[in-house]
Amino acid sequence: MPETDFRTAPPADLGRLHAERLSWLEKAEDAVIALPGDYPDGYRVPDHSHSRAQLLHARTGIVKINSSQGRWMVPPEHAMWIPAGVAHSVEMLGVVRMLSVYVRPDAVSGLPEGLRVVGLTGLVTNLIVEAMDLPDEAPATGRAALVKALLLLEIANLPQRPLGLPFPADPRLAGLCRRFVEKPSPHATIEDWARRTGMSRRTFTRTFLRETGLSLSTWRQQACLFAALPRLAEGEPITSVALDLGYESVPAFTTMFRRMLGKAPRDYFKGTKD
Repeated sequence: MPETDFRTAPPADLGRLHAERLSWLEKAEDAVIALPGDYPDGYRVPDHSHSRAQLLHARTGIVKINSSQGRWMVPPEHAMWIPAGVAHSVEMLGVVRMLSVYVRPDAVSGLPEGLRVVGLTGLVTNLIVEAMDLPDEAPATGRAALVKALLLLEIANLPQRPLGLPFPADPRLAGLCRRFVEKPSPHATIEDWARRTGMSRRTFTRTFLRETGLSLSTWRQQACLFAALPRLAEGEPITSVALDLGYESVPAFTTMFRRMLGKAPRDYFKGTKD
């Protein structure tokens, strides 16, 4: 299938082009299909699903994934793993060059089972880029088969990153989480949230962990990171982002950022833009 540039297509044609892309994908025969796409800032792909798993890599720009299971942020040098059959929407923050690898669920054993953001190694990044130029023949042969086979084996080894924000099903907890996302603060406490839900501290802690897989402290930090990344990627000063999120100082925000992503904000965004 030829590369799709959603930036130049008339708005009335965007839905049709996306439907044609999905239809072509469902008919493709090879176990691994690589498709590039270019999207304008603010473009939103509506809820959809596909019979293949997807490794979605934002080569430039930032992508936000929404599903009933939560929200995820995919900055450059990362990718989102979306299992087959999971309904999701995609929102572009900035001009996005998206490279997607679609994998048939039975292509190889050991593929991740849940939604997750993963950090990309240099090897996998290069394999994804190479896969975009491979022919769509099925089955793949020669060099194309080797590139795809190695890419499949490496997917299971990619490190998971804390750029997801799972939402609880319990309506009391979900309401608190939605309000926090609208106005994040590092000062939310277990005692306060437990009181607002009418639970004891112990019951709240167990319930929140069961519903989200995270402690409130970790979830809160990820929510703050979730709010900060798009602003930092657009070049907003670290000081204003940190203070808006309720941090008392830039070093406190930087410590959280480094603990979550392994680098300080300035180092993290070096080299992420083409």
